[in-house]
Amino acid sequence: MNLLDIRNLSIELDTPSGRVLAVDKVSLSIKEGEFRGLVGESGSGKSLLAQAIIGVLEDKWHVNADRFHWRGIDLLRLTLAERRDLLCRDIAMIFQEPMSCLDPTTLIGEQLSEAIDDSQFTGYFWQRKKQRKEAVIKLLHKVGIKKHSQCLTSYPHQLTEAICQRVMIAIALARQPILLIADEPTATMENTNQGQIFRLLANLNQLKNMSILLISHDLENLTHWTSTITVMYSGQFVEAGTTEQIFNKPMHPYTRALVDSSTKANLQIPAKSRLITLPGSIPILKHLPIGCRLGPRCPRAQKTCVVAPKVTSFHGHKVSCHFPLFRETRRKYMQKQQVVKGTE
Repeated sequence: MNLLDIRNLSIELDTPSGRVLAVDKVSLSIKEGEFRGLVGESGSGKSLLAQAIIGVLEDKWHVNADRFHWRGIDLLRLTLAERRDLLCRDIAMIFQEPMSCLDPTTLIGEQLSEAIDDSQFTGYFWQRKKQRKEAVIKLLHKVGIKKHSQCLTSYPHQLTEAICQRVMIAIALARQPILLIADEPTATMENTNQGQIFRLLANLNQLKNMSILLISHDLENLTHWTSTITVMYSGQFVEAGTTEQIFNKPMHPYTRALVDSSTKANLQIPAKSRLITLPGSIPILKHLPIGCRLGPRCPRAQKTCVVAPKVTSFHGHKVSCHFPLFRETRRKYMQKQQVVKGTE
């Protein structure tokens, strides 16, 4: 059974001129122990989707879905307070901007201590203070902060943004969540520190069987750590499959463009050459194209693309496109399906 099962989730924003559809019928499922990547350029709705999952969107955002289940429980039937109470026990999220998430008036040690649940401790009540301090120090060491004494007695503004990001990761791990949502967790870190954090997430996934949703704009980086990947563009679902399928056999023109712009795909080009990119930029919410939102930038766009494409699955490799790549594969698949139906 899926831990998280979302079908056709839409998010609308209240504006002076009416509601704007920011996320348009996106589906996402995460299994127990799965390490899934969610990729797309800035403005594609990745962070918005993550915030909708844990229920921290402001009142001006409106979330609707055909299905929104967590461990078999229909979250849409719960009140917002009941949903938050349920999800706060099982899901943790690492946000992009740690300085805006940490309390500027409270010491780091106190914020970490508050995040640890009493159920993790055993023994008599007078032993809890020592156990809590040891647990806080252990969390800091786990995320690579060796000078814990200085960190515990500091306020967020006294630390670097990279250290604050590590503290945010420690707070997220404090409750030992079943699902960890990491929204660009290494955006403010150097390459060596990034590798350390990604290895930490991989160890949590492998040793603790923790499910992880890793959000990033860097497709190539996700391929080193994730087992499955979902691609979004401008609030719409684009493609989903195993990491190998997405990187080696992309079916959507947008996914193909992400792969072509990666370092691995450009090792053979001459020095100072231009990378392969799609023309134009991602549309703003006030001027969204009808149908497939990639249409104005897509090299394969035709008149049919003014209608939103349906999701097609090829043995688990899902794509939302009227004219996907590897059309020969698609044609053979459809012929096979017709043969099967004819024999029934």
